[in-house]
Amino acid sequence: MSDGAEGSSLIAEFLDGMPLAAFTLDPRDIVTAANVPALAVLGERARGRNLALSLRGPELLEAVAAVRHNGAQQRILLRLPDEAQFRVKVSNLPGATPPLVLCVMQDVTSEAQNEAIRREFVANVSHELRTPLTAMMGFIETLQTAAKDDPAARTRFLDIMSREAGRMNRLVRDLLQLSRVEAEERVRPRESVDLPGILRAAAASVRQIAEEHGSPIVITGIEGRVMVPGDPDQLTQVFLNLMENAVKYGAKGKPVTVTLSRETTSRGEAIRVDVADQGDGIDQIHLPRLTERFYRVDTHRSRAEGGTGLGLAIVKHIINRHRGWLRIDSEKGRGSVFSVILPES
Repeated sequence: MSDGAEGSSLIAEFLDGMPLAAFTLDPRDIVTAANVPALAVLGERARGRNLALSLRGPELLEAVAAVRHNGAQQRILLRLPDEAQFRVKVSNLPGATPPLVLCVMQDVTSEAQNEAIRREFVANVSHELRTPLTAMMGFIETLQTAAKDDPAARTRFLDIMSREAGRMNRLVRDLLQLSRVEAEERVRPRESVDLPGILRAAAASVRQIAEEHGSPIVITGIEGRVMVPGDPDQLTQVFLNLMENAVKYGAKGKPVTVTLSRETTSRGEAIRVDVADQGDGIDQIHLPRLTERFYRVDTHRSRAEGGTGLGLAIVKHIINRHRGWLRIDSEKGRGSVFSVILPES
């Protein structure tokens, strides 16, 4: 490339044609040219300034120095203080006078975050399965040896093993359900369903647990048919989960109230369903994380109640598929309200 304004113009045009963030550095590490994506990372005033003033990345400066020293292209993973991550390719720009180093940055932040989520998910699943498996293996070994001829111990251990096997079965069931829901999340349901009918079906499924806790489910609000676009099985799963949670974690002997109402949203008219309990409530610090996979406010109580830690994650994805919203309002000592808002059209 030629020297002077013509060369600078050609370099700027070259960088502007690149879809990735790209910039050039002169021998003093001054940013001589940068395209729009690069300026989004370095800052609008990066041109004409030393790179170190725009980007805190000593490993990038080391890679630039290595390219100048031996001419070999360098590839690094750059982690910035704001948790953004970039794959950066650093190389000499052929024919440039004075000699320039070209840096091309590919944003891999989402990729890195997804990988971290996958690792955490696998670790959580492994932990959730390992605990009952370890218990069952211990009981099997005991039944084969010390308790081999002890009928009372055998009965007790088999009951525990049955509970642990049920726990693993529920976990596998919920994992499969979560996988199916995530796969369908971008496909909007085309059926039209009667929402009060869905609520009555969910309440009927929870009736036995509600009776055991002395917490009847009371459905109030709009009467008659209320039609919304939806998948009947998935919406039943949503309200079944919310009602069951309200019964299990609400106050024993107190009713669970399910209220239908109409609401005007930024997307138009919608139907709101509030599932309210009168339990101990949830500390505000937990509310933003309740729909995360395996997140539990009270791990011991959740497991004792048969929870897998995936129910609200499934609920969130189903509601997303229906283009709706999930709102959680809770306060310690005042119970909780889980609200589902579904568009009418």
